[in-house]
Amino acid sequence: MIEIHELTKRYGSVTAVDGLTFTVRPGEVTGFLGPNGAGKSTTMRMIVGLDVPTSGAVLVNSKPPRAHAAPLRELGAMLDPRAVHPTRSAYHHLLALARTSGIRRSRVDELIEAVGLAGAARRGAGKFSLGMSQRLGIAAALLGDPHTVILDEPVNGLDVEGIRWIRGLLADLAARGKTVLVSSHLMSEVAQTAHRLIVIGQGRLLADTTVAALSAGYASLEDAYVHLTDDAVEYRAA
Repeated sequence: MIEIHELTKRYGSVTAVDGLTFTVRPGEVTGFLGPNGAGKSTTMRMIVGLDVPTSGAVLVNSKPPRAHAAPLRELGAMLDPRAVHPTRSAYHHLLALARTSGIRRSRVDELIEAVGLAGAARRGAGKFSLGMSQRLGIAAALLGDPHTVILDEPVNGLDVEGIRWIRGLLADLAARGKTVLVSSHLMSEVAQTAHRLIVIGQGRLLADTTVAALSAGYASLEDAYVHLTDDAVEYRAA
């Protein structure tokens, strides 16, 4: 579970995240949405412990993210799929992560097969396409079989088959009782996988709801989303 209370992050005079409060629960996929500059990336960095909040609190599985003794077993995240040494192979990238976290070597082989990288596992990650980098990033996020999984734009660069695979993966993780938070700018894609939606704009919470509730009264979910985010921009500008 991810619990966020009055989370705020400022960079000088700029407020990137402004008093966010929401909970991401286990057993369902939660979509994390917002236009560019809404504060999604900053929020996710605070959830995984890469950035320190200016104020407020984040708990992952009842503890601050940096307090976990075995973090890869608690929280797996893919925020930047290209964050791999370009000359290191997919296999050795995952193996290094496994060895530093006490994870068995066979788990590396399992995940390389599961994400569809068996044929490219010994190639340098710097030569990977975006879709292949996405698959490697997802493998790294799942390496410790964590209770909580965060994926930032996981369908970027994937073909139709890859998108179907991601949908199945997210459904399986939720069915196994995992907490799953998926960031995306594609409302139509999130609607295919998410149970709940967290929508932010200008660093503030705009909606914490279900797909059905958000789209009620609109011709499409996209129309509801555009109306919600446009209203937030106009409100802050006023």
